[in-house]
Parts: sequence; C-alpha cells; structure tokens
Amino acid sequence: MGWGRSEHTPDLRPRGSGNDARHAAATAAFSATSNPTPRAHGPPCFVPPSLTSSSPLPLPSPPSPSLEPDTQFRLAIGSYVEQYSNSVQIIKRRAQSKAEAAEAEAAAAAAAGAGAGGVGGAAPDCYLAAEFDHPYPCTKILWNPEHEGAASSAAAGGGGGGGGDPVAGSRDLLATTGDYLRIWSLEEDGTGGPGQLAAKKEALLNNNKNSEYCAPLTSFDWCASDPNLLGTCSIDTTCTIWDLTANTARTQLIAHDREVFDLAWSKGPHTFASCGADGSVRMFDLRSLEHSTIIYESPNLEALLRLQWNRQDSNYLSTFQVDGRTTTLLDIRVPSVPIATLGGHRGCVNAVAWAPHSSCHICTAGDDSQALIWDLNGIPKRQISDPILAYGADGEINNLQWNARNPDWISICYRDRIQILRV
Repeated sequence: MGWGRSEHTPDLRPRGSGNDARHAAATAAFSATSNPTPRAHGPPCFVPPSLTSSSPLPLPSPPSPSLEPDTQFRLAIGSYVEQYSNSVQIIKRRAQSKAEAAEAEAAAAAAAGAGAGGVGGAAPDCYLAAEFDHPYPCTKILWNPEHEGAASSAAAGGGGGGGGDPVAGSRDLLATTGDYLRIWSLEEDGTGGPGQLAAKKEALLNNNKNSEYCAPLTSFDWCASDPNLLGTCSIDTTCTIWDLTANTARTQLIAHDREVFDLAWSKGPHTFASCGADGSVRMFDLRSLEHSTIIYESPNLEALLRLQWNRQDSNYLSTFQVDGRTTTLLDIRVPSVPIATLGGHRGCVNAVAWAPHSSCHICTAGDDSQALIWDLNGIPKRQISDPILAYGADGEINNLQWNARNPDWISICYRDRIQILRV
C-alpha cells in the first residue's frame, strides 16, 4: 500500500503557484546531496517510499531505527527476536555522481506523478555497512547527538561537564539498551572494503551497584545539549543519569512508583521527563532532585508507554498509553490537563515523533498500519479531529523516527521491513 489521503484528509496537491505549490508530492526519492536543503515550512506532503529494505530477522517491537544526525546517511536497525541472540545492522547509502542523482530524482518524480504505491525489495543505492551481535533485543538505539551551537571539535569539549576527554560530541558512537546500557564506536573497516564499518563495544554500564546483573532497561535518551550525559530508565522504578566521560552514574533516583517505561531530555542539560506503569508523567531537574513535578496522570492511572518533547518548543510534550489508540499532548505550563488528544488510529499507538523543524507538526503510528501527520496550529483553541496526511503500510507499524538533520525523511518499521519515507 502506498501514500494516500485518508477519507478525512484534505487535498494537499498544488493549486497554482506560490505557497500552495510547496505541497507538491513530486519530489525525489533521494536528494542529489546527502544533506538536502529543507523546504519552506508548511504542511508536509508524502511521496512513495524512498527505501524499502528487508531484514532476515524480525525488526524490533518496539523497534529501534535511528537515522544518524550527520551529513552521511546512515541508519541503525535493531532486530527483535525473543531469545538471547539478536543483532544491530548499519545501513549506508552509496555515493552517487551528480548524473546518477539527477536520474534518480527524475525517476522518483515520475513515479510520484503517476501515483506509484511504494517499492519492494532493497534500495539499489543502500547497502549493509556493518552488522554485530547484540544480547537480547534492543529496547532503543540512538546515534550520539551533535553538540548544539558550536563546531564539533570544540563542542565536544565544551559539554564535558566535569573534565575528561570529550566523548560523544567528537566520536562516532551508538548506544543501545536492553539488559545493559552499551556504548559502541564505529570506524571504517580497512579489511572489509570501502564504506564498511567495524563496531567496537566501548562500554557496558550496569545501574545496579550491588550486583553484576542489571534490571532490564526499557528506554534511554541522549542529551543533545551535552552529549556526555545520557539517561536510562528501568523496570526497577529508577532513572539513571550517566556521565560518559568517566562511564559512571552521575546520579540515580527512584522516579516512579512502578516500572519506568521512557525518559526524554528537554532542551538544556538539566531537565528531563519520564513516564511509566504508574500512569504519570514526571519532570525532574538535576539541580534539585529532592523534588519532582507530576505533569500529568492518565485516567484510571493507566500505564504510559512513551513520551517525547516538542523539538522546537520545550513547553510541549506528547505521551500515549499502553494499548491506547490516542496520543495525549501536554503543556507543562498547564499541568494535569491535556491541551489536545489525537485519535485517528483504529489500533494501538506504538510510536510518536515531533517534526524536528516545525513546532506544530507531529507524526503518530500504530497497529492499524497507519502513519499519520497532524497539524497542531491553533491548539488549544482549535480542536484537532483529523490528520492532514496518512500513509498506509503493509503491516503494523512498530516504530518511527523523524530525522533531525534531514527533516524530509521519516523511517518506519513493520514486520521484517523498514521504509524510509520522503515528506
């Protein structure tokens, strides 16, 4: 099934020139450069998938695709097999000449104009650059973030927070959670041919000080403003903040009354939020951990599975319940009361991603095989009843990522497939 409008979705085809023409669906499957220039802001439009790739193993549920926020296109994928042996794969894009890129853009534009409904098999300009074993499925996988507001070499040292060698801001790192927090480095593999990568485990971190065994970690987040800080959450009710310059826990706190399912940093290196099985969203400040703020409690205290901050406006965040069909939007300035509730799904919501370049667009995906993009302009005064765009996949969508560096790209996972979608 390809891109299309739901029965409630407005027609976003171009109607003339000027701003209306920005919504044309005929764009390239891949940009001619690895770092495409974002289009002018406005309601997004969908074109057929830029990449559909199959994996020999089922992809995670919740899966863990992570598009690297760098000029070189790379995608990290974690498998989901309910046994010890799992794996992580790194997908890279082959270098293209200008002529090849122009030919690809023309072919993609023609396919979009003809209403093509998606592609199958592996994309010809992408390849498997690395694969390494991972004990148990990854609950989450992330590339190290770029330090904000400085050159990469200087930024890494500036965010160290306590001295030591810069870690995450200057090195090519990947983090995964499952039974432990693992930090991996990726370097060019001189023996595997051009473009191949070799993975090396840099650290294995245990949040249990009294045992060699670690309570399973449900999720984590890497602090974008200080890449040497990383927070994990666990079924043992705790959140742990790690200092990656020393590979030690900076602090650990009992964050919830029951299992903690997700953690996310706000802007800056001090504030983060978490949600869990006790049905609450709580906000913490590392400068004052004696107290926390309960931002929201779900009806009947039903478990909350995931949360994410608005990337452009840190007053807003989103969350959704375990086995719930709606997404709740919160304003931390008005705690306890949602500013909006997004429906639209006929199955459980599994993933949510805010647009990295817009404060008023968000994408949700779920068991009904749909990825929906919502326009939040005007809330809370305007009620949001329908998405502006919908994509139908060929299976239940378990996870999605909206690329921060290239906001034209969204990745989704379903069954044993991952698709890169152009917005």
